[in-house]
Amino acid sequence: MKDTESGIRGSYWLETAPPGEPAPPPSGDLSVEVAVIGGGIAGLSTAWELVRQGREVAVLEAGRLAAGVTGHTTAKLTALHTLVYDHLRRTRGPEGARLYARSQSEAIRRAAELVAELGIDCAWEEAAAYTYARNPERVAELRAEALAAREAGLPAEFVTETELPFPVAGAVRVTGQAQFHPRKYLLALADDLRRRGGTVYEGTRVVGLTEGEPCVLETDAGVSVRAEKVVVATHYPVFDRALLFTRLSPRRELVVAGTVDEDLAPRGMYITPEQGTRSVRSAPYGDGKRLLIVTGEHFTPGTADVEERFARLSAWAGDHFPGLTLTHRWATQDNDSTDSVPLVGPLHPGSRHVYVATGFGGWGLSGGIMAGRLISDLAGGREVEWAGLYDPRRVGPVAREGASFLKHQAQVARHFVGDRLPSVTGARPQDLAPGDGAVVRLGGHHCAVHCDESGRLQAVSAVCTHLGCLVAFNRAEQAWECPCHGSRFAPDGRILQGPAVKPLDKREL
Repeated sequence: MKDTESGIRGSYWLETAPPGEPAPPPSGDLSVEVAVIGGGIAGLSTAWELVRQGREVAVLEAGRLAAGVTGHTTAKLTALHTLVYDHLRRTRGPEGARLYARSQSEAIRRAAELVAELGIDCAWEEAAAYTYARNPERVAELRAEALAAREAGLPAEFVTETELPFPVAGAVRVTGQAQFHPRKYLLALADDLRRRGGTVYEGTRVVGLTEGEPCVLETDAGVSVRAEKVVVATHYPVFDRALLFTRLSPRRELVVAGTVDEDLAPRGMYITPEQGTRSVRSAPYGDGKRLLIVTGEHFTPGTADVEERFARLSAWAGDHFPGLTLTHRWATQDNDSTDSVPLVGPLHPGSRHVYVATGFGGWGLSGGIMAGRLISDLAGGREVEWAGLYDPRRVGPVAREGASFLKHQAQVARHFVGDRLPSVTGARPQDLAPGDGAVVRLGGHHCAVHCDESGRLQAVSAVCTHLGCLVAFNRAEQAWECPCHGSRFAPDGRILQGPAVKPLDKREL
């Protein structure tokens, strides 16, 4: 594998679909029928569906459109979500598994329709999806998944041969899935949304919500947005009144990508739960090459040596695909719900006008498109067959999500208490090397101190502004990360990723 570290770039999707001029924030207070918070796959899909129905819609994005989680995806559009169907058959029954399969498959068909209807140039390719294992002991698990997925309505089958350059013990294959350039798709959707009368505001962070008739949103610039209905599509909800943070656990995954000869690149989309996940697919590149995209090494934000994990993932890719020339690397972040099903619908039991879409568990492309159709129908008073499956207000048996719920809360408690121990916060600012960061005690306060490449130190509060956990430093991505709920901040305290809506306070050294 050829790898010149200095030449490795970030997200391929962001690099190859430049955003153009930013849409300015609102210049003053405004009123709309529907305000959609978040300009990723879920937010833009919802906004487009609503505008198509004739609704007056404004999209409020804190950064740039499709530049957050969606801009760092691996871009697989499939209803085969690793090993979800056997789990759903046991926890939600055959009907729950069928509704899940049908809703996710409908999302793929919807995307294909829009690509054709709007003439979107997004490297759309139909492909088969595979969940594979190399360990023979997992064959029974794969056979059970193939059977459950087939009973749920997917064209699933168990196979033992793949196009991967190594043998597998078995795999679940589902044909008729798709892969594409997600940012080109979404920017085209946003352009069509504007043509239909919708409005997009970038650089607009929503920090407050008052529910009512109308609902009132407050931005960090002091602008008020009044809306009959509100959709919270910020990946991790930025409002805590529904206590959804108790049912969501964040995780990051690393991605490396590079070119291989076209005849050596797999055309299917592959994933295995082994080795902390390994996902492999390829995308069109040109000049007789395809871009190989390898994902894996998942971890809780703020808890891992990310450089070491990048090296491990790169080595795996090079070992299995000789001749690979790495060109890009990035990381993505997902939220897992405690019962493995996304949370899409009314924000909380008392909500009449506010909806949420979250908890896609690494499958946000099909999930986000599904959420757009589901929320737009709910907002229009239409019944949807699978609304109950995804309803955030659902309360299931303890066996369904109790163990995951307790495990997540135990991890949060451990970080909230353990990260404050002197042994964890005993570093000294003067000991930091350029590019390093550490949480230290200064004047009785926990401070997050960073040393930039010139040796200059800067300090901010180490207390996450979301719910008060201590952040930790990710050297590979130069970011402070909260291990409790996944908020991420730049070295100077600026918000990189929610659910936090306030930056880390500055501290004097």
